[in-house]
Amino acid sequence: MSARDTYSGQATYYDVGLGACGTFHQNTDFVAALNMAQYSSDLCGRKIRVTGPDGQVDVIVADSCPGCGHGDLDLSPAAFQKIAPLSAGRIAVTWTFL
Repeated sequence: MSARDTYSGQATYYDVGLGACGTFHQNTDFVAALNMAQYSSDLCGRKIRVTGPDGQVDVIVADSCPGCGHGDLDLSPAAFQKIAPLSAGRIAVTWTFL
C-alpha cells in the first residue's frame, strides 16, 4: 500500500477508546479503525485522507475494524462529522495514505 493508491469503501463511526494499536483516544479525536484485510500494526499512527459526501478529513490509524470489509473504515464521530452528518450512519468514501 503506497501513498498513491486510492481505496473505496464504506465508512461508519464508532465509540473510540483503547484501540488495537495500544493507544487510547476519544470521540473528539480524528482517528480511524482500518478494516482487517488491510490492517497491520505497522500502519498504526499512519495518516489517511478520507473523502466523503461533504468533504475531506485527515485521520490517524488507531484501531482495527473486524466487521469491516476491504476498503472500509470506522471513523471517530468527530472525523465522520467532517464528511457527513452522523445521521447518515454509513457513507461511501474514498481514501488514501498520506
